[in-house]
Amino acid sequence: MREKVRAFAGAFVFLLIAPGTVAGVVPWLISHWQFKAGHSRALAAAGITFIVFGLIPLLESFSRFAWKGLGTPAPVAPTKHLVVSGFYQHVRNPMYLGVIAIIIGQALLLADVDLLIYALAAWLVMHAFVMSYEEPRLRRTFGARYADFCAHVPRWLPRWRPWMG
Repeated sequence: MREKVRAFAGAFVFLLIAPGTVAGVVPWLISHWQFKAGHSRALAAAGITFIVFGLIPLLESFSRFAWKGLGTPAPVAPTKHLVVSGFYQHVRNPMYLGVIAIIIGQALLLADVDLLIYALAAWLVMHAFVMSYEEPRLRRTFGARYADFCAHVPRWLPRWRPWMG
C-alpha cells in the first residue's frame, strides 16, 4: 500500500510540474488567457469540450500509472509494470494527446492562433521525445510485451476498439 501512495504522490507532483507547465503556465504566458477578436460562443464551446476531453485521459492515465504501474510518468520514477489498460488500449500516448487537446481547447476558447502554433510545436517536441527516448527505453525495459503493444496500438491516432492484449 505504501508503494501505491508513494506512486500517487509522485505522479501528482509530476502532473503539476510537466503537464501543468506545458498546458497551463506556457499557454498563460502566451495568451494571458485573454479573449481575442473573433471569439464566439461556438468556438468557446468547442474549446471547453477539447479541454474536458483532454483532462479525462490525462488524469486517468496518471492515476493508472500509479495504480497499475506502481510508478509515475516521470523518467526519474518510471513504472515497474507496463501499463496497457484504460486509454492505453486505444492509443500509446494518451497523456500527450490530453495535453495537446487542452492547449487546442484554450486556443479555441480564447480564439488565439498563437496557442494553436504552440500546440503544434509542443506536439513536435513530444513526438521527438517519444521517438528518441521513451520508446527505446520501453523496448529495453519491457521487451516483447512492449513490442506486442506497439504492434497493436497506434502511437497517436486512437483505435476505435480497445486492444485486449
